Amino acid sequence: MAGNAAPVIFIHGLWLHASSWAPWEELFEETGYRPLAPGWPGVGETVEEARAKPESIADQGIDDVVEHYAAIIAELPQPPILIGHSFGGMIAEKLLGQNRAAAAIAIDAAQIRGVLPLPLSALRSTFPVFSSPANKHRAVSLTAEQFRFAFGNAVSAEESDELYERWTIPAPGKPLFEAAGANFSAHSPAKVDTGNDARGPLLLIMGGQDHTVPEAITKSTLKQYRHSTAVTDLVEFPDRGHSLTVDSGWRAVADACLDWLAQQGL
Repeated sequence: MAGNAAPVIFIHGLWLHASSWAPWEELFEETGYRPLAPGWPGVGETVEEARAKPESIADQGIDDVVEHYAAIIAELPQPPILIGHSFGGMIAEKLLGQNRAAAAIAIDAAQIRGVLPLPLSALRSTFPVFSSPANKHRAVSLTAEQFRFAFGNAVSAEESDELYERWTIPAPGKPLFEAAGANFSAHSPAKVDTGNDARGPLLLIMGGQDHTVPEAITKSTLKQYRHSTAVTDLVEFPDRGHSLTVDSGWRAVADACLDWLAQQGL
């Protein structure tokens, strides 16, 4: 890999460890990029460490995570390409809107301020957090059954259980509470500068079978960017659920990302 290879930062979302990006990192390095997959602030270096110390990530909010990745970006020799999944997708959108990245790909990204649809499946997927107001300041784990509905509904039960055992970690409840109240606050942490004409290109990817971020949310997100002249594209995988970055079909999603980056000359 050349010393001037474009850096790509992979940003995980809730309940998946940063190491779940490992196959993507390998592929992108082979393709000529410089991949990095740092975890959220407070997340242990391994899945086991993250599970053993859930309190270390509790109470980390959207702004905390944005500033964490902004500090990492500041140490790079050039603005990176950001690829985020779920809440990681929202973080990527915020950083792109702040002109901190060359481009961003937001995969099944969490809803930003201005997005109104909240399908019932999304409410059920996040119920483990919203079941108690105290969870705003806690880290919450999913059961295998809850993971199956929220992430693994489009793969076999066996694969869903394997993914659960391999990659899941406790997640802070605070970002979900912040996103839920976003449309009631002009200064919500979930607010993204969707009208920025000077930002780099953005690709939104959605899974048509996603329970956690149903396609209605992603389509509404796309509409939020309608006043920007910057490139904003949408790609749909109709038969994929929220696990699309880590399940057996991950390569098709990764290849779509690489194709789009090539189209942007990145």
